[in-house]
Amino acid sequence: MRRLIAFPCAGDTLIGSLDEGAATTGLLIVSGGNEIRMGAHRGMASLAARLASAGTPVFRYDRRGIGDSTGENRGFLESAPDIAAAAATFAAETGIRRIVAFGNCDAATALALFHGVAGIDALILANPWVIEDKDDLPPAAAIRARYAERLRDPKQWLRLMRGGVNIVKLTKGLSKIASKSSQSADDLGTRLVASLGASATPTTLLLAKADNTAIAFRKEWDAAADAPARVRLEQCDTDSHSFATAADKEWLFEQVQAAIVRAR
Repeated sequence: MRRLIAFPCAGDTLIGSLDEGAATTGLLIVSGGNEIRMGAHRGMASLAARLASAGTPVFRYDRRGIGDSTGENRGFLESAPDIAAAAATFAAETGIRRIVAFGNCDAATALALFHGVAGIDALILANPWVIEDKDDLPPAAAIRARYAERLRDPKQWLRLMRGGVNIVKLTKGLSKIASKSSQSADDLGTRLVASLGASATPTTLLLAKADNTAIAFRKEWDAAADAPARVRLEQCDTDSHSFATAADKEWLFEQVQAAIVRAR
């Protein structure tokens, strides 16, 4: 059964969707970007329904200024009160004893930074957002990965010689790779990795292997100290940031379900 719940947050009213289940460990889904709580391609609504049918209660919500919720959209870096209010409401409405929180992209970053104030017991972070780019190019780490892949492909060399490559875009990409700023640790990425390193919360990282956002995060993560044993990293062989294909959705469901079982 799915029902709507209105709850307060910093003087505004947030709207959430609760898919009920009998288990005492529940999943809180935090939407990424400016997406409403159903997620891209209704992916989060579908995931919630499937998990609830297996017994796990799932709560999704629109943060302030998004979808059905009131207030001003201040972005993911100002969403700590929203996460805390949603977690408290989830617990109060269901009586669950443990909360696992899942987010994709900047929702994953927000959870990594703010889960402590919300009393989250375990994290599932997909493709965390770590770089605030000031141009329309992918992150430098993603550009390097793409170029390395193409340099190994003879068809790409032939395409270059025949003029099938945008030289202006190629030049911009090479410039971004070479720039000192693109190779230095990004402030957001540094904060995220440090937060995960300092937290005692069990964490599962889910990365779409060929997604630009995931590639940028992996660079930050690999450059840091050895990952704590409580952090698991799993990769899906896809370039879909939202795990949109049928195979991706099945992989995501299995990974989320496994993380919930470990958190019980």
